[in-house]
Amino acid sequence: MKTSRAIITACILALLAIHQYASATETASLSDTTARLEWTRAPDGWRLTTASALTPASATTSATAIPLGTTSGQYTILYSATEPPADPVPPRFKATGDVFPEPNYKYIMPTRKKSFLPAAFNLAGEQHAFYPSDLATAPDGSRTFTHSTDVADITARWSLDPSFPGDIRVTLTLTARKAGWFSMTTPTLATVDPRDLEWAVVPGYYKGSELNSDLVLSMCYGHGLPDRPVIVGEGSASTLASIITNKAGVTLAVIAEPGLVDPSSDKRIARERWRLGLSHMTRDSKLSPTLYRPLLGGEGSRLEAGETLALSFRYSLRRGDWFAAVKHATENIYALRDFLALKQPVRSLSQRLHSLHKYVTDDTTSLWHTEQFENKTIGAQAYNGGVVGANRDKSNPADYDAMKNSDYGAMWMLARITGDPRLVKDRLPHARNFKLVQQQSAPGFFQGAALGQYYLAKSSRFTEEWGDYVEPVALTYYTMLDIGNILLFEPGDAELRERLRLGAERLLAWQRSDGSWVVAYDHATQKQLFTELPDYRPTFYGLLVAHKILGDKKYLDAARRGADWLVENAVKPARFVGVCGDARFAADFATVQIAQGLLDLHELTGETRYRDAAIETARQYVTEIFTHPRATTEAKVANKVPVADWQINQTGLAFEHGSTIGSANGGGPILLASYAGLYVRMAQITGEPLFKDLARASALGRDAFLDPKTQVASYYWSNFNRGPGSFPTTHGGRLAGSPTTLYPKFNYARRGRFRFRAVSSRPRSARTPASVSRRGKSTASPPISHGLMLKRDAPRSTTSRPSLPTKQKLSFSCSTTARAPSRVPSNSPAHGKAFPFVMPWASPCHCPPPQKHGPSRFPHSVSRSSHSNQNEPHRSSLFFALLRVWAGGRRNAGFVSQWKIEQLRPAHT
Repeated sequence: MKTSRAIITACILALLAIHQYASATETASLSDTTARLEWTRAPDGWRLTTASALTPASATTSATAIPLGTTSGQYTILYSATEPPADPVPPRFKATGDVFPEPNYKYIMPTRKKSFLPAAFNLAGEQHAFYPSDLATAPDGSRTFTHSTDVADITARWSLDPSFPGDIRVTLTLTARKAGWFSMTTPTLATVDPRDLEWAVVPGYYKGSELNSDLVLSMCYGHGLPDRPVIVGEGSASTLASIITNKAGVTLAVIAEPGLVDPSSDKRIARERWRLGLSHMTRDSKLSPTLYRPLLGGEGSRLEAGETLALSFRYSLRRGDWFAAVKHATENIYALRDFLALKQPVRSLSQRLHSLHKYVTDDTTSLWHTEQFENKTIGAQAYNGGVVGANRDKSNPADYDAMKNSDYGAMWMLARITGDPRLVKDRLPHARNFKLVQQQSAPGFFQGAALGQYYLAKSSRFTEEWGDYVEPVALTYYTMLDIGNILLFEPGDAELRERLRLGAERLLAWQRSDGSWVVAYDHATQKQLFTELPDYRPTFYGLLVAHKILGDKKYLDAARRGADWLVENAVKPARFVGVCGDARFAADFATVQIAQGLLDLHELTGETRYRDAAIETARQYVTEIFTHPRATTEAKVANKVPVADWQINQTGLAFEHGSTIGSANGGGPILLASYAGLYVRMAQITGEPLFKDLARASALGRDAFLDPKTQVASYYWSNFNRGPGSFPTTHGGRLAGSPTTLYPKFNYARRGRFRFRAVSSRPRSARTPASVSRRGKSTASPPISHGLMLKRDAPRSTTSRPSLPTKQKLSFSCSTTARAPSRVPSNSPAHGKAFPFVMPWASPCHCPPPQKHGPSRFPHSVSRSSHSNQNEPHRSSLFFALLRVWAGGRRNAGFVSQWKIEQLRPAHT
């Protein structure tokens, strides 16, 4: 009997051991304090059974797992024995069935053809979906899955990133078993039910909380998520990631590792090559962030038997929202601050400003012309870009037809500062006449509106960029803001005040009962155009300016109605429309103007909902700013000029317009840092450092893009140092961008205690942070410099708030070498008691080393100094004059804080 019991006991123990061994070999996991993945062997391979974010454990509770969705673990290979078809699948308007866009939109047609390939709709090739058959565990804890199909072998190495809890790094390697075209996808961790979707975004393309069956609106305008598994390329991908958040607050981001794609590799522009695809869905139309390497038929897709293809990426799985995921990719994976540390600006702010002054006053470089119209001499710059109806002989460089002016505030500001007769006498009167005749003053449906931003000299008429229509937002831009800016400098101009009122009344008449406006009216028939697009633009801004200058409350009430509608219908669902007619109003820098308008409305009304909406708009605009590639010192060549990678890196630059039809696909971002000033203010309001770092990345160290002859930057990134070319009007925004960005940086550095007393007139908001531009619609971009440090000579006083600038009350010195701000000893004895920051774009400006003794420890005053070049104005005088004139204006219109500088104790930060 005892023997039988012993045998039974031994059998039980053996079975338990076998079960434990089987359990140990049938499951595998990767987990840290933030995320947990667990696989289980199934008959068809290794399946994921857990994909969860973990809440932190406390003294009384253990960590809680919050699932992302329905777990999967499926791998997918796409294969085609023949080259995938290249004939595009054109999108169609949902309401009419007509092909998008209309044939006259020649600039976006090539991009549309490249973006709408059958493979981009997941309609090409055959799908090989599987769960890996084998698993091996390395001593370091990494897991390697392998599998073989009849077309390729796959190896996938998974490991935790100890530097970033919640990050799982994966390297996929595909080895072809037969020749053909291949694409592999990132494995699917889990899928999210549309009813459980909180938000999804493919930065630069589309975002939202809902699926949209209208492919024109979702794929071309980014209004909601496409309702099918479309794939987009790296051309407009501002961050190389696809991100999904569920309603439980769990976010999964699939982020490509640095080095996978580089837009400036191989001594040439390398955009639109489909080396990487991004989607919010799997091939099976399930919501799950997915990368494709490459698009089937894209660069690197063709393999012979035995050749390999690799994809390195990471999953970032944690509690948080989409913004935190973008921030993680930008700051930690693509090392934004390392990029800032690499920057070494060459030209100073002062040098840039003087170059711009010289450029704008030279008729040859600025393409300034005068014409006769309605018994007035009107003046503007030739615009040689595309304008419908323009008749220019391109073989003759001197020939022109289309004309326009960009930033009127910058024109008046420069004239006020310099007193240059070429501006005061030869430019401003004719520019003012241009503004008067641009607005229809005769009674009728368009009375008060701008008839078009361009004047066609050969046919003596005004027109919009891409058709004979009139936009309410153009009335805001080219009547309300431009005239408003002039009135800040010339408040006694009764004729312009009346014209401003005329424009405001037209905006009131056109405002619909819900507070919105239409996109455009046909000039001939007055019929509404672009009916599929709501006016998700800052049209309300014009009424805000009218209220500030004219003081009529009805304009403020109407502006609030417009803003309320915009917040509910555009800001909350993140659906925006642009102002560039030739791109058919694809979303652009108008988005950031909405944020500034809402901030101004908050300042006027005190209602926090406008501030909160402004912050959300600024957050959404992050997806329109490039955050890759990771900057290095690698030697490259741009336009036959040897440069380092960081000098031409696109990180920090925003695109003109993105999505599948925007110029970012081929031309890259633009060199106008239109959002920089707003983002510095947002950093101050929210405490979010990403805003400040992106603003600095946009402005600093862009010398490689300056034309060697004129020192004026190119418009498109892809032009490198070729200059503004056909778009000379962009100089206005560059000039205005200096104080637009610098004043907020002063204020930010002083923790909001830096204020100004009114001395002159230069609005912030009537110009708008991006002002108005499509190449010529002026957009702010700060010129570049480095090393300037502000000083104070007097002790802190609670009563005295001297005006700026005076030699004894505010002075500065300059570093003798270019350096990063963090390397400059702001509390150095040689620098006296300095404000605790160095402006990141100051530089040597003909100043000797600071003196420690004498009547003033800080002899390098704002006024002209004896050591300055006697043949030119003191460059720093121009800088401070620009800053002073821009920051004034509150007494006239209330646009910016008053000019006053508090005497502050030295702060050590």
